Amino acid sequence: MASVAATGTPSPEELKFLEIQQKYIEEAAKRLRPDGLDQFVRLKDAGSERFRALAEDPWADHAALNAREPVKDGAKYKFLISGAGYGGMLYAVQLIEAGLASGPNDILMVDAAGGFGGTWYWNRYPGLHCDVESYIYMPLLEETGYVPKYKYAPGPELLEHANRIATKWNLHDKALFRSSVKSARWDEASQLWNVDVTEGRGPGEPSRELKLQAQYVLVACGILTNPHIPKIPGLETLSGDIFHTARWNYSVTGGSPEDPSLTGLQGKRVGIIGTGATAIQIVPRLAKWAKELYVFQRTPSAVSWRGQRPTDPEEWKSKIAYKKGWQLERMLNFDSYMTNGAKEGQENMVADGWTEMPAFSAVIGSPAAATLVPTSEEIGKHVGRLYQLDLPSREAVRARADSIVHSPETAAKLKPWYPTWCKRPCFSDEYLQTFNLPNVHLVDTDGKGVDSATPTGLVVAGKEYPLDVLILSTGYVTPSIGSGNPATRAGMQIYGRGGRSLDDKWQNHGAATLHGVCTNGFPNLFFSPVAQSGQAVNNVFSIGAGSEHAVHIIAKAEAKAGAGAIVEVTSEAEEAWTMEILKRAAWFAGVGGCTPGYITAEGEFTRISGDPAEMMKRSRTTPWGEGMESFLNVLRAYRAEGSLKGIEIAARAA
Repeated sequence: MASVAATGTPSPEELKFLEIQQKYIEEAAKRLRPDGLDQFVRLKDAGSERFRALAEDPWADHAALNAREPVKDGAKYKFLISGAGYGGMLYAVQLIEAGLASGPNDILMVDAAGGFGGTWYWNRYPGLHCDVESYIYMPLLEETGYVPKYKYAPGPELLEHANRIATKWNLHDKALFRSSVKSARWDEASQLWNVDVTEGRGPGEPSRELKLQAQYVLVACGILTNPHIPKIPGLETLSGDIFHTARWNYSVTGGSPEDPSLTGLQGKRVGIIGTGATAIQIVPRLAKWAKELYVFQRTPSAVSWRGQRPTDPEEWKSKIAYKKGWQLERMLNFDSYMTNGAKEGQENMVADGWTEMPAFSAVIGSPAAATLVPTSEEIGKHVGRLYQLDLPSREAVRARADSIVHSPETAAKLKPWYPTWCKRPCFSDEYLQTFNLPNVHLVDTDGKGVDSATPTGLVVAGKEYPLDVLILSTGYVTPSIGSGNPATRAGMQIYGRGGRSLDDKWQNHGAATLHGVCTNGFPNLFFSPVAQSGQAVNNVFSIGAGSEHAVHIIAKAEAKAGAGAIVEVTSEAEEAWTMEILKRAAWFAGVGGCTPGYITAEGEFTRISGDPAEMMKRSRTTPWGEGMESFLNVLRAYRAEGSLKGIEIAARAA
């Protein structure tokens, strides 16, 4: 909260600040619904077959995949990796580079997609780009020697890069696609994981149920894995075409991932529900082709400038890839601006809209967390400082809407009234401009969402909007479900020693890990970190650090106990690490004032504020409060010490 002048009378600046805070509170309150996350349903769990079908893979080459040599039922692998996106691929590459996986049955990657790439396999909508600079987002650029074509890589280039990595490290014959891990169960007798996998074979083909074994299970599911849709009454009766942005239907729109000519939308009334990071990229493309475009908005996004441009070859050689280790250096430089930890006079290497938002540190941590005293008074001051730090960039974003959008009424509805950290910031030099076109109509629902659907359109505030095509840009299930449990995110069950499930451990007691990558009671299980680890705007930075650390632990353990090592963190070590997380958890108090959305699990986090036990459990899921560079320093110190403190290592019985 802003301080009041010594006279007791707020200054004009303080009054303005208080008014903005009150506006934030009011806008958040109108969006808070009693059903919370239940207002959505995962596509694959939808009651209507029409919607369940929207989750199917439109990209898989089933004939080619079925022609491959099948994985044998009962096969045994050293490493079974759940996930073949960038996270799973980093695990595989690091295992190979560490000399831990060299044989033909050392690695099996299992993924529901029909190929490598994760989110860049599934998402192929028109206008798709990564919103983080390609030079720091695309993994292994130094190792592959690849030069991204643009500062922000388009989707096809990101998918191509995944296949480039697969080719360089010979991963193509180490992947089982169109498949899901249903469960992994630790077997005390064999001291291996028994893994149940369902392999799809395409339309008209029966699926295969496989029972596999693995010495190690590595869970590398991403954070954008389960598309969901709102439970709108009557939606299944809509007669026009419907699809989700995560499964774009070019047979309806025309064009292709490489060709943005959406000729199939000519003469049609098109609606899109959602105005998040995906819709920001899609809406300008739809506007060029649709006869009428209706953009249904619950909560406006904050849209800053993008500044997309081709990679300059000279700049690449002289200022970007100019020395060994340049990519990590650039990642850390970018992260220092995001955690409000940049040093005075430091060069801003990335210098984009992200780096103008130091208050985003509210959700990824900051070096300043090290000195935050976790008392009610100091936490209140801390949150007030975050709001003050955030105000210039928020005001600039709102002013930008006024300067670009011709209609004052429309511009007002496109302004974000919440702090930067509450909803992923967006960047576009086209989105706001689109609302100046005569065929584009913003349907603002004042935070309520769409009321209902009829066979011919959508209804908002008693008015029906006739549609021929409806596009659901309604996002994904939040990765924080299940207290950040990696098994929940992956849609699988994991049973450790004594048959205890990871769901039971984390739901009842909260997250418990060492460095966010392993947990007691589940030997030889490692996962991509979310809870209790360093987090960054650049997710590849976070998952790469986590997989590198997990591979280091495995390598050191096998150097000590041989290739049959059994590796498990002690309960004392994971509780000690959890205490370190809790010491810094107060840094994230600003999330409590957020508008309902992805970050707050649709406001469900705010509902536990009065329950001390639930608050403690929630605090255990927070990231490392001091930011990514501090977290890396902790990992480096741990590895330099050399003893794998807190890890029990045993040799597997012959």
